[in-house]
Amino acid sequence: MTRPAFHLAIPVDDLAPVRAFYGGLLGLEEGRSTDGWVDWDFHGHQVVTHVVPGPRPEAAGHGTVDGTRVPVPHFGLVLSVEAFQELARRLTEAGTDFVIEPYLRYAGKPAEQWTMFLLDPAGNALEFKAFRDETRLFTR
Repeated sequence: MTRPAFHLAIPVDDLAPVRAFYGGLLGLEEGRSTDGWVDWDFHGHQVVTHVVPGPRPEAAGHGTVDGTRVPVPHFGLVLSVEAFQELARRLTEAGTDFVIEPYLRYAGKPAEQWTMFLLDPAGNALEFKAFRDETRLFTR
């Protein structure tokens, strides 16, 4: 690995729908697993889905970004524009119920980006985004 990777562990209710979502719909490669957890190759990063029985706490809330309410907490990836568009197409064709449908945020501004939000089967919020110019990822 040539760059640092993050590790994220998230709670899920049941591994069968999680496998269909992360492995099938998102197309991630499954790594190690047991009856209680699965590692996913999240584009070079490690996301571990752990079965955690019992009720889930309510989401912390929402923040506002460019006038749009976004779920907090959330996690996700910055993709190339081509990979973002392909994923958005796949998710749309699969009938995904988006929290925020794919759209262009900050159009014409230095931080112009495509973004979309969705929930996994356990209710974890994910964001995928793509910058026209990836060097502007941290542009103010």
